[in-house]
Amino acid sequence: MIEPIQEQKGVSQSIDFYKIFRVFLSRWYWVAGTVITSLCLAWLYLWYTPPVYQTSASLKLGESNPAITTGVQIPSQNYNYTDKIQAEGFTLRSNEVILNAVRTLNYRISYFLKGRIRTTELYPHVPFAIEIIKQDSINFDRSLYEVTSADDQHFTFYPVNNEAQKKTYRYNEQITIGNMVFRIKYKILDKGTYQFKFNGKEDFVGRAMNGLSIAEAARFTNVMSLSQKDGNPVFAADILNAIMKEYVRTDVIQRRRSAKQTVDFIDNQLEFIDAQTGKSGRTLADFKKQNKLIDIGSSTAATTAKLSDFEKQKTELTLKQIGIKQLQEQVNANKSRIGASLDLGDGNANGLGNFISQLNLLLASRETKLSQFNRSSPPVKQLEQQIANVKSSIRNIVDGMQKQNLQNIRFIEAQIEGINQRVSNMPVKEQNFVKLQTNFEVNNKVRSYLSEKKLEAEMNAAAIVPGASIVNPAYPSYAAISPNADTTYSTAIFLGLAAGFGLILLVRFLNPYIYDKETVEALTHTPIIGVIRKFPDFIDKDSKQALSLSKPKSVFAESVRSVRTNLSFLASHKASKVICITSEISGEGKSFVTLNLASTLALIEKKVILIAADLRKSKLHKVFGTNNTKGLSSLLSGQTNLADVLVHDSVHHIDFIPSGPVPPNPSELLHSAAMKDLIKTLENDYDYVLLDTAPVGLVSDSIPLIRSSDVNLFVIRSGVSQQRAANIPERLSREYGLNNLAIILNAFGDDALYSNYYTTDYSRGGGNSTYYYSDYSGYSGSGYYDDEDKKWWKFWRRK
Repeated sequence: MIEPIQEQKGVSQSIDFYKIFRVFLSRWYWVAGTVITSLCLAWLYLWYTPPVYQTSASLKLGESNPAITTGVQIPSQNYNYTDKIQAEGFTLRSNEVILNAVRTLNYRISYFLKGRIRTTELYPHVPFAIEIIKQDSINFDRSLYEVTSADDQHFTFYPVNNEAQKKTYRYNEQITIGNMVFRIKYKILDKGTYQFKFNGKEDFVGRAMNGLSIAEAARFTNVMSLSQKDGNPVFAADILNAIMKEYVRTDVIQRRRSAKQTVDFIDNQLEFIDAQTGKSGRTLADFKKQNKLIDIGSSTAATTAKLSDFEKQKTELTLKQIGIKQLQEQVNANKSRIGASLDLGDGNANGLGNFISQLNLLLASRETKLSQFNRSSPPVKQLEQQIANVKSSIRNIVDGMQKQNLQNIRFIEAQIEGINQRVSNMPVKEQNFVKLQTNFEVNNKVRSYLSEKKLEAEMNAAAIVPGASIVNPAYPSYAAISPNADTTYSTAIFLGLAAGFGLILLVRFLNPYIYDKETVEALTHTPIIGVIRKFPDFIDKDSKQALSLSKPKSVFAESVRSVRTNLSFLASHKASKVICITSEISGEGKSFVTLNLASTLALIEKKVILIAADLRKSKLHKVFGTNNTKGLSSLLSGQTNLADVLVHDSVHHIDFIPSGPVPPNPSELLHSAAMKDLIKTLENDYDYVLLDTAPVGLVSDSIPLIRSSDVNLFVIRSGVSQQRAANIPERLSREYGLNNLAIILNAFGDDALYSNYYTTDYSRGGGNSTYYYSDYSGYSGSGYYDDEDKKWWKFWRRK
């Protein structure tokens, strides 16, 4: 009757931090290798990557305090500075500013020194002079040319990408390339190979823009911080200073634009008034001469003066009306910048000037936002709303000014009408004289008025100062910001360590094999009766060393004896034991384990017979030096008898039955009654009957032997058996109702890389604690074994 299987307790395991430490320490050379590799790559990166330099400068913007109090949301101080810096940053980055800045530099020719690793720009150094004799302003050759000195009178010259065009020229000889003519004036230094190319201003726009950065120097301040990155530190400083100077100059031009508009407007009016004044003066003189008028009465003179004064006021109001209309057109046209062409008088008292300044700032800020966002984005919509509010306030003020101005014009016209009625009562000659005199005086006064306004506008334009000033100019900085050697090497070390540790973890995670006993203990409840260490010497293909049990004082021999000891506790009630040894797949060492067990059992004077029960692929006959022409398959098929197939090894005191020729029905032969009878017969004559069977994971030949054996040993080999193998004994026990299965761990060493970082806690009843066994790890220095490693520094080496 088959005994019921007792349910085993779950495995109790705890994390062993020392084992975790050993996992990483076991492959320290992997980590060292990845770190060294990373450092080498970092060195190559630093060697081949051109350095990048950065210079800084600061620019102070003019104060801006738009006092908007009439129905418009007042922007915060943060907006006045932050958004103004952003808006002015757009101007700094404009093509016009950068192109004008490049124009101030020596940009037409770039020189380079060719090195073994990389080519270096020589700006501002000029190693040899090139005189451009003829060059088209737009269409010219921008190829890179290489030039070297041939001798004191000659040099070689050719395009870098076409060495076939290499030619030799004399110094000062004209060279024609396309629509360009130039010459090299004096001797090139012999110690280097130089390259050069011709440039246009536009070639530097992208270089300057890409390296330029703009930000606030500090929050709520009107100081702008600028920085320029470039591969040439001198060029970075020069272009940044040039951009700031050009920005300041452009700002002055923009600020003077309104005054210039006023002057242009007055000039147009003056041209007409001058013509009218000359004409009216000549007409008046002719009238006096024809009518022989020398003087007029005091009343007529007073009337004339009053009429001319009103006419002058009307003309001034008319000019003001024109200025108001122009301002309305600019606001409605949604221009990028608004400017009044004439002084609008009391409009400034109503905050019109501040509103115009604020509108200009908002329009510039909108241009900046549109370069970053689309028109439907919230930041742009918010600016559009602010612009609409400011424009509404400007329109209200301008409409009020226009109404007031029209009322003044109508009042003046009424006064002029009254005076004209009085003039109509005068004699005809006096009437004509008054009209001509008034026309002349009005034109003369208007001309004087316009001349005064022009002078005033010119003085205002001359008094305009820039809205920005350079606080700190840029100076070349020769300390490269990229690549940074310290940062690069630190990053390389970090990545090397991460790669090394990651490689160790990756190898562990991708590893499907079993390497230590803790892994088996965590996967199965089947008891382990022993751990056989790696064989100390080379094992030949026939495994003959196993029979001789070489090095009997080795740790390997002792691990086999430990299995033999625990084997005596299995089926202890049986005087003769039938032991079946199997594994999941071939190559796990079941035959090797069988031979070692047979050898150790024979040493203690046990009668042992070993049967090669793997009828498909057995090689045990080679160990005993016999042929395989007849054996177990012959015996079971009735072709021979036991005496004919039995082999006696008198040296090792082991009897052996080879497998015999491969039969067509191996599974059926092992299931036959003849096999059962054979085992019963052998049980009477031997203490141990060892059956070396076929792998249970590949074929089912061994199942009948497993079910009829007293003890079943399942071999798991380190580095060969996968983790699924540990579950097979439990499945066999469950499927066939067995309680005599045990596991032998074969060829186990001390490879810490694959070791489980859990330790089985036997003190609390966890794990397979049915049998005592040792894995014999850490035995060095005990003095009990011949193959001890005496050197402490090799303690961590891979076994």
